[in-house]
Amino acid sequence: GRYPGAPDLDAFWRLLASGEHAVTEVPADRFAWRELYDPRPGTPNRLYTANGGFIDGVDRFDPGFFGILARDSVRIDPQERLFLETCWDLLEQTGHLGDRAGGRTGVFAGVMYGTYGQLGATAWPQGELTGAHSSYWSVANRVSYLLDLSGPSYAVDSACSSSLTALHLACESLRRGECDTAVAGGVNVIIHPAHFVSLCSLSMLSPQGVCRVFDADADGFVPGEGVGAVLLKPLRRAVADGDDIWAVVKGSAVNAGGRTSGYTVPNPNAQAEVITEALTRAGVDPATIGYVEAHGTGTALGDPIEMAGLRRVFDPSGSATGSRGSGPLAVGSVKANVGHLEAAAGIAGLTKVLLQLRHGAIAPCANLDSVNPRIDLGDRLELPRELRPWPAGPAPRRAGVSSFGAGGANAHVVLEEYRPVTAPAQPAGRADAEQLFVLSARSPELLAQYAGDVAAALSGTLPAGTGLRELAHTSQVGRPAFRERVAVLCGDVPELAARLTEIAKGETGPGTWRGTAAADRETAADASAGSWADLARRGVDGERVDWAARWPAPPRVAAFPGHPQQR
Repeated sequence: GRYPGAPDLDAFWRLLASGEHAVTEVPADRFAWRELYDPRPGTPNRLYTANGGFIDGVDRFDPGFFGILARDSVRIDPQERLFLETCWDLLEQTGHLGDRAGGRTGVFAGVMYGTYGQLGATAWPQGELTGAHSSYWSVANRVSYLLDLSGPSYAVDSACSSSLTALHLACESLRRGECDTAVAGGVNVIIHPAHFVSLCSLSMLSPQGVCRVFDADADGFVPGEGVGAVLLKPLRRAVADGDDIWAVVKGSAVNAGGRTSGYTVPNPNAQAEVITEALTRAGVDPATIGYVEAHGTGTALGDPIEMAGLRRVFDPSGSATGSRGSGPLAVGSVKANVGHLEAAAGIAGLTKVLLQLRHGAIAPCANLDSVNPRIDLGDRLELPRELRPWPAGPAPRRAGVSSFGAGGANAHVVLEEYRPVTAPAQPAGRADAEQLFVLSARSPELLAQYAGDVAAALSGTLPAGTGLRELAHTSQVGRPAFRERVAVLCGDVPELAARLTEIAKGETGPGTWRGTAAADRETAADASAGSWADLARRGVDGERVDWAARWPAPPRVAAFPGHPQQR
């Protein structure tokens, strides 16, 4: 994913762990907002704030990388382009391209704004009726088409719960057997001043331009941009495939709040019910939940209502049905860090929880000085003020994620950390002292850049369980094969990093093969026999190598940087 102030998930975690926020004024290259500015809330057709969470490069794209004509890419909604890039990155990083690509993979995309079509409409008076457009269906279908995925493919719009609802629907699709693997996520961009003006007309935005979730000075949210996605599989298959498992989805549920005192007024009973339903489907005791990522928009009315709903479910002092014998329950909201990402809010909150599980820590609530006096935390709920450990205990760590849409479209997901049943055994099969790492790119220049990116990543600290076997296997079966190719035969990771650094500098030494694949070479090389050196020579010349045949008991997937894009 990409989020305000965070072009990747490592940067996102640093932002969350610091307790800081990435809210800024509208970037100068977006739109001219000052002519519409009026500091008095309620002024018609004016905005009283221009603060939000923004990502870089929403107007940048590499059409040639995806085989799209440049003139066509200009017409495609930037949300569609961003989601496509993110899904590619997701599948490439998890080793699901190359020989493992395609198949019955579903795509479920949360999206709720068609602003690019509004921009395109400004050319209608000049007779340009087929220019820039926004088609929600195409956000998902473009991914399925270009990556050759045959599972269900559709966009989901349930307002601010869109991306979490998309994840729920993806899980249900997997359970029904409609697909074997699913990509779920969401995207949101702000490219027209009408976005701010419409929200200001509803007095939803903070006049201070700061999202103070749960704070006494909470006076509205700030809008935000972002894009994110996760790859979902049945747990048994993920284990068998050697995937890097970030968490287990134990259960999920959606409902609607029904009629309340106002269309935008949430229903705490319905919120409590959707959480209870998700816990029931998960077979999880509320007492075992250690963290809840709240919807938490930072409004004086919405925050107390949401906390009241949480108490109904989790706090023994809140109601007769509350869980008993439970420890503290930390509550937070990513919106205080990056703003309200609307269609991408759910995937942003989910990603925060995944990162907390990954790092064994709970991030602090940003912009929290004094708790809203209308919020009753009860005996169990607490709001963390600083980064603190989330220690492993005898039972797996568990968390809930809430996402509530305007008009009452509610979603909740229950997550659990993944704990292997047994320590992973060393795979049987070939015990070669040396391994062959392969890399390919669209041009010699990009191949050099690609090699340098991977070398830099391998020179740092690798995740536990990632070694030369894992890297070599993933490079062979989990990445797409482009025209310019290189293969490196080496004995350990430091040697691989050194060789790739040489390639980045244009140098090629012993044990390294380079070549350009001819477009007409379809001969299949048998990888189950022959030496690595022979397969390296044939592979870089363009023969299609059945790499999987070399790995009767494949190791786990290894993550390393993907092919550079010239956006």
